[in-house]
Amino acid sequence: MASTQEIPLQQVDDVVIRFAGDSGDGMQLTGNQFTNTSALLGNDIATFPDYPAEIRAPIGTLSGVSGFQVRFSSDDIHTPGDQPDVLVAMNPAALKVNLADLKEGGTLIVNTGNFGARDLAKAHYDSNPLDDETLKDKYNYIAIDLNQSTLDAVADCGLTNKQALRSKNLLALGMLYYAYARPFETTEKWLEAKFANKPEVLDANLKALHAGALIAENSEFFGVKYEVGSAPLTPGKYRNMGGNAALAMGLVAGVKLAGLKLFYGSYPITPASDVLHALAGYKNYGVTTFQGEDEIAAVCSAIGASWAGTLGATGTSGPGLALKGEALGLSVMIEQPLIVVDVQRAGPSTGMPTKTEQADLNQAIFGRNGETPLPVVSCSSPGDCFEAAIEAVRIAVTYMTPVILLSDGYIGNGAEPFLVPDASSLPKIPHQFSQEGDTRQPFERDPETLARPWIKPGTPGLEHRVGGLEKEENSGNVSYDAENHERMTLLREQKVNGVAKSYAPLKIFGEDHGDVLVLGWGSTYGAIRGAVERCHADGQSISQVHLRNMWPLPLDLQDIMKKFDKVVIPELNRGQLNRIIRAEYLVDTISLPKIQGKPYGGAELFGLFQDILND
Repeated sequence: MASTQEIPLQQVDDVVIRFAGDSGDGMQLTGNQFTNTSALLGNDIATFPDYPAEIRAPIGTLSGVSGFQVRFSSDDIHTPGDQPDVLVAMNPAALKVNLADLKEGGTLIVNTGNFGARDLAKAHYDSNPLDDETLKDKYNYIAIDLNQSTLDAVADCGLTNKQALRSKNLLALGMLYYAYARPFETTEKWLEAKFANKPEVLDANLKALHAGALIAENSEFFGVKYEVGSAPLTPGKYRNMGGNAALAMGLVAGVKLAGLKLFYGSYPITPASDVLHALAGYKNYGVTTFQGEDEIAAVCSAIGASWAGTLGATGTSGPGLALKGEALGLSVMIEQPLIVVDVQRAGPSTGMPTKTEQADLNQAIFGRNGETPLPVVSCSSPGDCFEAAIEAVRIAVTYMTPVILLSDGYIGNGAEPFLVPDASSLPKIPHQFSQEGDTRQPFERDPETLARPWIKPGTPGLEHRVGGLEKEENSGNVSYDAENHERMTLLREQKVNGVAKSYAPLKIFGEDHGDVLVLGWGSTYGAIRGAVERCHADGQSISQVHLRNMWPLPLDLQDIMKKFDKVVIPELNRGQLNRIIRAEYLVDTISLPKIQGKPYGGAELFGLFQDILND
């Protein structure tokens, strides 16, 4: 029967929900649907998908747990949140892996239908944790057999039990849509499009979704409904954009701004594969995608594309970047534009391929044989991937050099509202192919950038050869002259160092002097910003500078650091930027390394900053 008492509606500013279950339970789908619905309501959002590392982990095991955390807010937020307010655990393994993160007093929804003896054994429980009364004491504990509830809801859809149970994630989603006053329309339309040719599956999913809301309404699970208002976002057109998708769009925008076409040669590797998938959808924008048989073939195909007059790009993660190293040396030597996307993951070797890390910085800057300098750019958030990709294209085309663009799994798989820019507002990237009759020879350098001209093969009068062997300074002749080699090495280094002259001034969040400067890069941006904002609210002297251009380092960085008593560098590695800053500037920095395969949280950094400020 329907409840006769109207449940009160409570306004809240910020909510973090984590869906966790087996990799086949549809947690990513559920989280994405909740995210899309919240984005259309005008909330600021941030997400953190967490995938199992094993491709086919045994069902119900700890190694097979898949999670999706979404934070939605009426305020401006920078991270997916530190601890969830709500945890949905579809089985014992999901409970065991995630329970410690749930806020005390938070809502715990447990699918009791998957807590049989075999399920408990797979998660290494000696006894049923649901029998522990502390769950009821510490949390708003909601125990529900989602399996049976789903079977009851879709009983007349003509599906087998196995098919019907695939809808249990929609039933859980419906419960939370009710609890947080979310509309059904976005998910309904998505289901109708996805299962247009499977009416019985569509019917089952829709019934499960609405059954979840009905169960929540007619039970005492939620004593109150919550509403999160719209966030004060800059007016404009927004898309819920993942980092890898934004990076792909940025590459396409970059080549359009340069009047070029893009060739993307890549080899599948977690977590970079989605960049290839996204670019495959841009054929109508002059994008060609190619899946090579290995990492070496992928990068070499991209080098060939650039030689032919199309901007070549390739993508990978840490192990693949190592394999591309020799070809990158060739690209440095022949001085052609090239983009190498590195979506970093936890290593070494195969490491933890679905977990995040920032441990490829040294490899990106120094990880090739010989003296092979090249610029390195980094992304700081899913939306920032778009602008960082354009910056990488600008540098590559302007200075005729390979560029490494660093993202990571946290950024690449995460999502946030992306303000779609006005294309006419994006600055053009000037370039010019040498034409027949040009007096500038193939090996001459631009006096400002030291870049060589870009000449398509076969241009009459400008035929030339390139290769990995050292060349005479002003010709294509192979040279083993010692002084010429040193001169050429210094010229290539001078060209790359000169890129720093084209950077925009660094932005300081906070005062331009004070007690502490937090210097960060990459995906630590959001956690640092949130922690620094909390410090500012307490009246503490702390500022933030976040680097996009990792090499060469910005020219104004040293002067900024001199104005602070302490420089703190949080990183998801063993302190790679920290060592580079100490070596380049002789600054006694404070390193905050973390290598746990998961990002920093804002509260975590706030605590560390308090220790430093109060020292």
